[in-house]
Amino acid sequence: MVENSYSEGPFEVITKGMKTAPSFTEGIGLTILFAIMGTGARVAIPVLLQQIVDRGFVGDEVNFRFIYLTCGFAALFILLSSWSLRTAAARLGERAEHGLYYLRVRLFGHIHRLSIEDHHETRKGELVSRVTSDIESMTQFFAWGGLTLLLDSTQIVVVTMVMMAYDWRLAAVALAVSAPLGFVLRALQGRLLRAHSRSRERNAQYLAELAESFSGLATLRSYGAIEARKTKLLEASRTRATANIRAGVVGAFLFPLGEIFAVFTVCAVVGVGLLIGPAGGLTAGALVGFVFLTYRLLEPIAEFTEVMDMTQSAVASLRRVLGVLEIPIGPPEPRDPKSLPVGRLSIQLNKVSFVYDTIDERGERPAVDEVSLLIRAGEHVALVGPSGSGKSTVGRLIARLVDPTQGSIYIGGVDARRVSNDDLRARVVIVPQEPFLFSNTIEENLLFASPNSTREEMLAAFVRLGLGDWLHSLVQGLETEVGQRGSALSAGERQLVALVRAAITNPDVLILDEATSSVDPVTEQQLSMALEALSQCRTTISVAHRLSTASRADRVVLMADGRVIAEGSHSDLLETSSEYLSLYEAWLASTSVNGR
Repeated sequence: MVENSYSEGPFEVITKGMKTAPSFTEGIGLTILFAIMGTGARVAIPVLLQQIVDRGFVGDEVNFRFIYLTCGFAALFILLSSWSLRTAAARLGERAEHGLYYLRVRLFGHIHRLSIEDHHETRKGELVSRVTSDIESMTQFFAWGGLTLLLDSTQIVVVTMVMMAYDWRLAAVALAVSAPLGFVLRALQGRLLRAHSRSRERNAQYLAELAESFSGLATLRSYGAIEARKTKLLEASRTRATANIRAGVVGAFLFPLGEIFAVFTVCAVVGVGLLIGPAGGLTAGALVGFVFLTYRLLEPIAEFTEVMDMTQSAVASLRRVLGVLEIPIGPPEPRDPKSLPVGRLSIQLNKVSFVYDTIDERGERPAVDEVSLLIRAGEHVALVGPSGSGKSTVGRLIARLVDPTQGSIYIGGVDARRVSNDDLRARVVIVPQEPFLFSNTIEENLLFASPNSTREEMLAAFVRLGLGDWLHSLVQGLETEVGQRGSALSAGERQLVALVRAAITNPDVLILDEATSSVDPVTEQQLSMALEALSQCRTTISVAHRLSTASRADRVVLMADGRVIAEGSHSDLLETSSEYLSLYEAWLASTSVNGR
């Protein structure tokens, strides 16, 4: 699972995140300089206050000129501090937004380039949570927590240096009393990170359950299983709430620690300062100024306890995002890609085997087992066999949606693993059993596959496939809204749109995965005519469930248990293969029972 794919510590996670999105650190040196200027100007105020106490009030006399002049300098320092800190905040915020934008886009693109197997192993809701809630958690951190960490870290360093220059004795007391807070925070850091990591995981699982519930709403209603699913959702929501409460409790325990240590530190500084007194060279102004410096030191430490909760949540989210980015894209791009030859393409499988990871862990047989097969350029081959025979997996292997575990596949004489993914997608198109349509018009669902196609070319594609009358039967034609996931169209009509979508890309290799299954007789006839027109002059592989499709192919390949057990024409196999004859008779019986 994705949650366990990236498990480095917080520092390593942050370092990796900075390298992954370099925009985070662009110009960071100048930003830190502005933060130091702003912090230094703030630290100057206690120093000026000490001067006012020691030199503005001498005996019974008040040196108003010196006080006014010092207050003027204090006002300038305050303005300088405000401007510097505002500039640092603006720069950091801008860089953070650029970094998060880059990370979000890269994550989105990477998810779409993962192998189909990775998508099957990870529920869609969990991947959606990476792009949405995890990135949003990081956004909230950078909106306040990141700036606070930068400014507070700078302030602690600057204040500590000034305190040491002021009076090393009082500085030692302040640091000694406040130092244990650092050890306490470090001890709680791991627990807080684990709590937030678990919270993010439970949130992703909840979103996955929610997404599945919405997607399967029609099925749940048809079986009256709404209440059962609601119980599962409530359980996912309850575990999510428990994890969030746990993280909140650990985080809430941190908040009062800063205040407690601030009280102890100030009391210790004042007490030791009074003991030293003027006899030890400590003036009243110096003690007052040092108390203010102590508050300047404790302010960021107190804020650290608050920002740590947000920081750990952001680190947990970043870890999950990096976990997805660490998954190799599938199939991987070749280092030295080769181009496919121009024209129609042949397909050759040499002792190809494929094992799904989830199946392999159970020690079961491979989905495809040492299959060798030659499909000539321009030939129409039908892959048939019982459910689980491996025919759909062979289609996915040829399309290089996954790579074989063993063996090799050649397309046009070129090893498929040596062809760039973009080149392969332009020449090899797969039409799945259940094509996905985006919630838009028919025209938009065609344009995403071929952005440069004109309306005239789209209309011509419908006519070329014999679907012009069907398109004209739709009141709005190409402007017809297909609904969510194509729900406004029937299953067969969605398949018709998918065939036209494949046609306008003009592929050299066409893979049809059960393209005529689950449709009514009239639509099946339309599909059959469209498929016949679409397969002309190109290499076609039909993964056939209905053997009427196999009868129209140039050659039929019969598969069972992941192996090729027979091949030939439809008529030849009926005479020479008892397995094919049994499969054909079973199909005829099922069509007769269903009135087909």
